Amino acid sequence: MSLVSLMQIVYEQIVPAKEPWSRVIAAHDVLVITDLEGQQAVDFLCYDANDLTDRYSTMNTVKVQGNVYVGLNTVLYSDSGTALMTVIEDSVGRHDTIYGCCSTANNRLRYGVETTETCYANFERALAEHGLGKDAIVSNVNWFMSVPVLADGSAGIAQAELQPNSHVSLRAETDVLAVLSNCPEMHNPCNGYNPTPIKVTVCRKA
Repeated sequence: MSLVSLMQIVYEQIVPAKEPWSRVIAAHDVLVITDLEGQQAVDFLCYDANDLTDRYSTMNTVKVQGNVYVGLNTVLYSDSGTALMTVIEDSVGRHDTIYGCCSTANNRLRYGVETTETCYANFERALAEHGLGKDAIVSNVNWFMSVPVLADGSAGIAQAELQPNSHVSLRAETDVLAVLSNCPEMHNPCNGYNPTPIKVTVCRKA
């Protein structure tokens, strides 16, 4: 039985394709991110809500767990070493910490195109609502996306088809500002070239 199935839902929202979302998650509450239709990457950042300068650190998270992927039982650590969130359920298995978010510059460099719909722009929009600027954007987690790293160091985007209603559940270890971009990328297969809605749910013990 799912752990969160025993909890009370206190918030739920559908995030449209290509759009950002943010919310403060109280300590011990659980954020569930659900890929409703399958094959939809979700770019994610989090911050200590009591000190927004203390943000998610890919470096600390990877080094402490000794693995470049995020999955079940992974703790997301901040720059200061504060435990921000823990993965308590994961129907996928592993999620990317390497490729960061899509941006206008990245799409120009990789694909030779100029775009305005990007995760970087979404992060800017969402963070502005909390008084934060683009300097708060750091390397992020990419839920529902796996970047295989081969023996020679080369990397690519896995094209495995993920099932509808794939989900990941994150317990807040302190009050956390969670920020995500429902990725609008159309130039690689991370979204199956078809961005779709996701669902975010916040649960707590009844």
